[in-house]
Formats: sequence, structure tokens, C-alpha cells
Amino acid sequence: MSTTQKFGFVGLGRMGSNMARCLNDKGYSISAVYDVRGEVTAELAGELGAHAAKTLAEVTARADVIFTVVTDDAAMDSIFFGENNLLTEADGKTFINCATLSPEAHERVEREAAKVGANTLEACMASSIPQARNGELFLIVAGNREVFDSNQPVLEDLSKSLHFVGETGRGAQVKALVNMVMNINTAALAEGLGLADALGLDLKMVCDVFSQTGANSRVLETDAQDMIERDHDCYFSASHAAKDSGIALQLAESQGIPMPLAAATFAQYEKLKAQGKGDLDKSAVAELTFKSRMTDR
Repeated sequence: MSTTQKFGFVGLGRMGSNMARCLNDKGYSISAVYDVRGEVTAELAGELGAHAAKTLAEVTARADVIFTVVTDDAAMDSIFFGENNLLTEADGKTFINCATLSPEAHERVEREAAKVGANTLEACMASSIPQARNGELFLIVAGNREVFDSNQPVLEDLSKSLHFVGETGRGAQVKALVNMVMNINTAALAEGLGLADALGLDLKMVCDVFSQTGANSRVLETDAQDMIERDHDCYFSASHAAKDSGIALQLAESQGIPMPLAAATFAQYEKLKAQGKGDLDKSAVAELTFKSRMTDR
């Protein structure tokens, strides 16, 4: 890496903080960080030698490129259009927005950023915490091609696979499809293992059979053992699964296409949220499908 650019991070959760650590390890200058949780901001700033910003505008002032990793459309609107927001004196700055949001949210930010002379990119992440830390993200990027080209080196240092998919909004569409299918697969696996358990089958044997047949999936590799052992430490939360399935359903509705499997999966994750389990990993959907666990609900 060889650049004089300074980088900022807004949103220091599991993904944002580890992306910042990754770039810091690779020699990038992390000049400012911000999170709504002040203690989290201070801790990461101390670790990276960055400025612990107390306002969003401070991040823009101190960085040339700002990565944002927030939870949803409302959070995105708050950081770009709220008080002391990121667009304050943002002329010449670039915002790389990594959250899974609606296409409209990304389009809105791009439109308003252009009015103050700033650039934006979508960089949707189809990965989890270890990949963020190790620079092995799968990134789905959209926006202006020239802005992508100028920021490609840092995006490559964060990723093992980088896909430019077109104009702003396209990244959100592709990411919604990815997560829709992943969530359906997760819910389907939970039902398969739940029924196998009720039948008294050996679950390790069932997983071995699944892995060598048409029931195989990436989710089988990542979630099956957690479902069996009830280990739902969060990598991708049930709340995020519900949100992302909801985005896909909105896109389907806009095209007049029924999506019964996506709708059923969305309902399962909404049920988990209603039970106060939204902060658990998406593998917790198995808590709804194992007969032996139904008395826990």
C-alpha cells in the first residue's frame, strides 16, 4: 500500500471496527472513527491511534475517504442528513457505504452528496467478521465507474473478491438477492434438522448425507453445528436477516412478483425478533423448528 489519503470509519460494530483494524494493519492512515457509543469510539481510536470523533462532521474534516457501516435506512439517513452530519463541508470527499440498505437509501445519499461536491460508492459486504478482519470480504460495488476505479486499491485490500455491478442501487439489489437466498437456505436447514431430530435420527449422520446430496449448501457448513449445539453467538443477526428479507420482498413487490419462500422466511425471523431473540445469530431460527425446544418459547 502506498497512499497519502486518510481514512475514516463511521459505525464501529463487528464489521466496521474490524475493517478499520485490517486497513490499519496494512499501513493505511486511519485518521478518525465515530460510533454513537462513545466508549466504543474511544476504545478503537486508542487502539488505532485515530481521532475519537464526537461528531460526524469531525470525521469528514479529518479524512479523505470515509467508510460507513450502519444498520439500516434510518441510521443511514441520520448520519448523512442529521445534525452535524457527514456532508458538512464534504467537498472532494468520498463516502464508501457498506451497509445492506434499500437501493433508494443509496441513491438518496449519492444525490445529496453530489450537491456538495462529494462522491459515493456502495460496497455491500457478503461476508462476516473474520473476513472483515483479514481483508477477505466479498464486496459488491456500485456507483460511478471512475470513483470505483480511483478507490479500487483500498477495496482490493479489504477483499478477496470484488465485483462492480453497475450504477448506484444495483449493489443493494444484488445484496438483497444474496441475503434472501441465504436466509431461505438457513430457515430450510433449520426445518430439516428440526424434523430429523423429532424423528430420532442421528443429526451428524443427517448432516453428512446432506453434504453429499442436493441438500448441500454453504449454510450447512456455517450454521448446522450451531443449530444442533444451540450456539447462537452473533455473526449475522436474526434482526438483520429479517431486515434484508424485507428489502428483497419490497423489491419483489415493486416488480409484481410473488415470493412465498422469502415471505415465510421473513415471518420466521420476525417471530424471533418478537421473542426478544433478534440479537442472536440467524442460526437461532432453529429454536423455532426443534420440537424439544418448543416449550422454551
